[in-house]
Amino acid sequence: MASTYSREWRAVCEKFRRAQDLSEIESRNDPENDPFRSKYKARELLKEIHCVVKNFEVDDGENEGQEADGQIGEIVDGEAINRGVNKVHAGDSTAGLRAAKLGVIAYHLGVNHIETEELSAGEEYLTNCMKSLDECTVTRENVSLNIQVLNQLGILWAGRDESETAQGFLETAESVYVRYMKEDGQPPLDLIDFFVLEEDAPSQQEKIRRFEMAYTHTLYYLAQVYKNMGQYERAGQYCHSTLQRQLKFSPFVPVDWAINAATLSQYYITKSRYMEGRHCLAAASVISGLEEIPSEAAAKESEAECEKREQLLQKRAEIARCWIKYCLNLLQDARKLLEDNIGELDLDRQEELQRARRDEEEEEKGKRTAFIFDSADTFDSICSLEEKVNCQFPLNFEEARAVFLVGQSYVTQAKEYFEIDGHVTDHTEIIQDHSALFKVLAFFEEDLERRCKMHKRRVDMLEPICKELNAQFYLLICRQLQFELAETFYAMMDLKLAVAEKQDQPDAHTIKKFNHLCSESIKYFQMFLDSIRSPEGKFPEKLEDDVLRPALVAKFRIARLQSKIISGNQATQLENLSLSLESYNFVVQYCEMHPEARKAVEIELELSEEMVSLLPMKIKRIESTVASSS
Repeated sequence: MASTYSREWRAVCEKFRRAQDLSEIESRNDPENDPFRSKYKARELLKEIHCVVKNFEVDDGENEGQEADGQIGEIVDGEAINRGVNKVHAGDSTAGLRAAKLGVIAYHLGVNHIETEELSAGEEYLTNCMKSLDECTVTRENVSLNIQVLNQLGILWAGRDESETAQGFLETAESVYVRYMKEDGQPPLDLIDFFVLEEDAPSQQEKIRRFEMAYTHTLYYLAQVYKNMGQYERAGQYCHSTLQRQLKFSPFVPVDWAINAATLSQYYITKSRYMEGRHCLAAASVISGLEEIPSEAAAKESEAECEKREQLLQKRAEIARCWIKYCLNLLQDARKLLEDNIGELDLDRQEELQRARRDEEEEEKGKRTAFIFDSADTFDSICSLEEKVNCQFPLNFEEARAVFLVGQSYVTQAKEYFEIDGHVTDHTEIIQDHSALFKVLAFFEEDLERRCKMHKRRVDMLEPICKELNAQFYLLICRQLQFELAETFYAMMDLKLAVAEKQDQPDAHTIKKFNHLCSESIKYFQMFLDSIRSPEGKFPEKLEDDVLRPALVAKFRIARLQSKIISGNQATQLENLSLSLESYNFVVQYCEMHPEARKAVEIELELSEEMVSLLPMKIKRIESTVASSS
């Protein structure tokens, strides 16, 4: 190879640097009508470099001509590169190094073609590069190139939805890294080392960083592939490793890292792995705080600062929403563990879980060390934030309230950015999550009146939005709000009924309040059912799957509510019971006509069938009483 001090080699290095600048920097400013202009210029320079390199021969550091197979600027394809590599390999004791140099050009040409949407040509360059590397052992000269070519092939095949093929390339890259670190482990040559003057060569520390980042990319791409293949456990592991390595080895964009960590937390939450989920969220909050948000004044003066401010505020609000989901899911999972067969707190189960918790605490401490994001600059801050919220299931009201308050604080944060003006869907979902926090907290509250007040808070936050939204544009959201409001009033009615049953004789105020709750619940259930009707006002003969259970449950609930309304007027009572029977009949008859619906409402159907047989007798008794009294 030409001496690193020769004029020819300096020219080669300059061309390589220029090709990189064109591809990585100047291409960002290419015009829309010629989007690959800089990349095409870079390609021509890479081809020229290949022609020069192919005709160099190592001879005691001297530069001698060697088989000028073509002039600088000839069109080079993957096979030509492969022929050049083979010639060098056959006659040179440093074949591995020289093959890697030609392979580096093949790699860059492959990436260049892929970036200009010439995928087949790009694949050919990369494949031929791999073939040449297969002839060599994994060495300090070629290991970085090996991993990066495999990464690119993995990305290419993943883009074609060929996940298994992509998996093969990426797992090979992983094994190459593991093998090299086991057998050698010294800082390998980076791709830039092959075409840089000695005085411009990267430091050993920079070489290590670049090599480790290439492997970090391998893990990141594997995480995506495993996710696409439905291997979510492995995907989560590789995503976590990627984030850990980014903290350790590279400059990273804090807000992007934080969003990825917060996203990973949601996977852990779905698996009830709250310790891991909490750690990811704490890390996300701390790392996102490393970037200072530009002031409103700065944002007004600079478009770039305005865009940065908007992005940071949005991402932090998204992380706050992930915290809300963490608190909500932790409370909901705890409820599932603690509730009995009628949905109330099981005191025996509560005591059993309290005893088991003491045994689990030591085990959890051991698990934590395996997944922490070990960053010297942020570790203490992450730990401090973790301590503010529990990761164990709350087992009583005080513990549940502590989790609730953390979730509520993040609701406030999220709403500051996701205001209803401009963010209708996001704002509404946050309010629904806030309502759900109150709902699950009420489960832990033993006092029925206080529990009822919690549900009233839900009504107060949901009702204004429900009235404000236009169902024509937000039909799905309106249906969700209508059904939730109906269920909330229904829960309040049941609580008031339980309180009334403890009294000898409910007073007029209690009866009025009880009847109001029944009427409001019926109103919102009916609004939900009316939203299913056709524009002509006709109720569908067959319900769509997404509204099947909600619609039948709504009918069932209306039936029960109508029968519960308290009235001293027997004519009104008869009317209410008749309407109740009609609604129960609807559920029974619909399931007779559509047997596949029975599975969706098994309990409601069983009770409806029972009431269809009992209510007529009750109605007749009242009718007889009315007739005899008149």
